[in-house]
Amino acid sequence: MRVLELGCGNGQLLAAVNPSLGVGVDFSRQALSVASDTHPGLYLVQADAHFLPFRTTFDVIILSDLINDLWDVQKVFDSLLAYSHNRTRIIINVHSRLWQLPLIWVEKLKFKNRTLEQNWFTIEDIRNLYNLTDYELIKHEREILFPLGIPVLSWLFNNVLVRFWPFWILAMTNLLVARPLKAKHNLRSKHPSVSIVIPARNEAGNIQHIFERLPKMGSETELIFVEGHSKDNTKETIQGEIEKRPDQKATLLSQHGVGKADAVRTGFTAAKNELLMILDADLSVQPEDLSRFFEAAQLNKGEFINGTRLVYPMENRAMQLANILGNKSFSRIFTWLLGQPIKDTLCGTKVIWRSDYQLLRQQWPATFDPFGDFDLLLGATKLDLRIIDIPIRYHERKYGSTNISRWRHGLMLLRITLAATLRLKFRLGKQ
Repeated sequence: MRVLELGCGNGQLLAAVNPSLGVGVDFSRQALSVASDTHPGLYLVQADAHFLPFRTTFDVIILSDLINDLWDVQKVFDSLLAYSHNRTRIIINVHSRLWQLPLIWVEKLKFKNRTLEQNWFTIEDIRNLYNLTDYELIKHEREILFPLGIPVLSWLFNNVLVRFWPFWILAMTNLLVARPLKAKHNLRSKHPSVSIVIPARNEAGNIQHIFERLPKMGSETELIFVEGHSKDNTKETIQGEIEKRPDQKATLLSQHGVGKADAVRTGFTAAKNELLMILDADLSVQPEDLSRFFEAAQLNKGEFINGTRLVYPMENRAMQLANILGNKSFSRIFTWLLGQPIKDTLCGTKVIWRSDYQLLRQQWPATFDPFGDFDLLLGATKLDLRIIDIPIRYHERKYGSTNISRWRHGLMLLRITLAATLRLKFRLGKQ
């Protein structure tokens, strides 16, 4: 990615993120000289962060331990919109105000180098500055409980205990990720084309209704059916409906692997349009509801649009009690894990931009998730996408029977959740 760091100092952090283009800005000529000698691949500029000289955009802008020193943080935030596109992420690292007095005393006792007079912001202060300058806070994490390099003990405090109350209250620093809501440069079409991927296994009785009820969206709507080894005549029914409608762009693919996750990946790989959607062929989610998902993405309300079945009352046999309890449990775990509120992790209806999905596949390779919902959510949070829920009404299946094995698949999802927790929250394994 193209990365800009304001207050880059010796360039160590900027070089560590391994950018395709790394641009560092600092007020100190001496610091930049050290950065130039140590990291010759960086592009370094001596400038005041309040008055930047660029005419380009960046994918990530980092302000690490900087806003404490800025004279006018609102002005800097506002100026960064000119160097942002709608996929840019602003990453800030700032000391917790709780540590203001202890750090002052550490300086007086000469255990720490003196600094200039600091701004000491609360999270509410920063959130207010975001609102004033048209940014949205996506993620807030508390970091560093034990600032000493002692094996095992440091990991326990800084990677595990700091994630839980009441320990996080004592965290020394806050890490915040935000996105610009009114970036000067828009990488996405105002009228995007749409590809709807429809995994279909033993769903012959629903195919005609899908064609008849799907709304037209964007500049073009493409249907991609992925037939998964059906025992009925699903494949022949899809082919017949496609032939009846030559004006509707539609494709039939035969799934080589097994499971819904594999079917979705097959469909997304074949998709050509800008916005990717998933619709389950069982019609438990109404095809007409996809227009709401399209509007949310088009208006930039979110970047990963997730359906939730757990808001409105559902039909009597639409979901068993054990499934409801499992879904609610996973939603609570994932809200903590992702740092964004998630009401329903396993709703099959999801929407993501194709460009984001391609990056997601690079950053979060597929796991053993049989449905793909967890993989998409975890990949989306790895990319710091803004995830939003759209409530939908969940309907009883009218044709065929479910392809889900409640207990076997539930255990698989628990394994994925544990692995993701170790990786994302406790920082074990590859990041």
